[in-house]
Amino acid sequence: MKQLLFVTILALLMLSSIQFLFPVIKLPELKGAIAKPEKVQFYVKEWFNGTYQKKEESYLNEMFGFRNFFVRLNNQIAFSLFNKAKANGVIIGKHNYLYEEAYIKAYYGEDFIGLDSIRHQVKQLKLIQDNLATRKKTFMLVFAAGKGSFYPEFIPDKYKKEKGPTNYEVYIKTAKEFKLNFIDFNKYFIDHKQTSTYPLYPQYGIHWSFYGMCLAADSIVRYIEDIRHIDLPNFYWNKVAMDAPKETDYDIADGMNILFRLKTFKMAYPVIEFEPDSGKDNISVLVIADSYYWGMFGSAIISRSFASNDFWYYNQQQYTAGTSSETAVNSFNLADKIMEYDVIIILSTDANLHSLGWGFIGNAANLFE
Repeated sequence: MKQLLFVTILALLMLSSIQFLFPVIKLPELKGAIAKPEKVQFYVKEWFNGTYQKKEESYLNEMFGFRNFFVRLNNQIAFSLFNKAKANGVIIGKHNYLYEEAYIKAYYGEDFIGLDSIRHQVKQLKLIQDNLATRKKTFMLVFAAGKGSFYPEFIPDKYKKEKGPTNYEVYIKTAKEFKLNFIDFNKYFIDHKQTSTYPLYPQYGIHWSFYGMCLAADSIVRYIEDIRHIDLPNFYWNKVAMDAPKETDYDIADGMNILFRLKTFKMAYPVIEFEPDSGKDNISVLVIADSYYWGMFGSAIISRSFASNDFWYYNQQQYTAGTSSETAVNSFNLADKIMEYDVIIILSTDANLHSLGWGFIGNAANLFE
């Protein structure tokens, strides 16, 4: 028995090394912003000064056999036994509703940038809107929904506090005052929370549901049609499939990298169809947005309505619909670039309103001034 126990323990200890050298068991990759280290190159000089050993140690710490399983096991224990999420900025709410901390701060106004700052931003947006209008171009602002605002009842008690003024509330009030073109999906989602046929927000995702995203995309297209008096190729659905949450409807839970899938209610997935392009108007659209535009853009739901659609992700990288290209935004001549588009949209959830436009608003306003 002693020999058997010794061999068993030795085999278990050796399994990790065997898996590292001969990865015969394929484990699912960890999800989220995971950067795999590159294999260390051996140099005699680095061996003698100790640099190689440190690099190799870091590499082996990240790449040993069964590491993904042990990471998930550790995260599962933290979640199941200690109600902790081993993911950056993730908060476990009541009934296991998952949040990112930024959305809770936005709901309570902890990230409020002040009335003067918001008025200055809106004045610049009005300047951009008016100058684009003289060139027969359209500007519009889109307020995406926010999970803290949509599900305040599940925020953990230790995070609850007295609400102060929020960026969202002041932006809406000031946008109305300056007559900006805008859509307020945050209010729409809250107003239809109890009456919507299908869930507008998932339990374990940070973004609006796929169904909610489809409603938002449809509204954006129709708003553009109305304000520009044009007819675009619309999308529609006659059938909705109910299924377990996937992709962005489960993105926070995926990023937690735990062993077992969390139980929740089914989500709605409209089966999208498209109108023919013939006889429709063609426009080019630029969207400067946070991750709330990824679902529309990545699934090509909204891009099919436009002749061309560029997405400036946080005003950092440009992605072009129908291609795999990625270009740094700061490599463009902004004045020339703006003139390429018929419609320019800035879209943000409430958690990112403290940095709305991510530099675009000031840069564009300076050009027009």
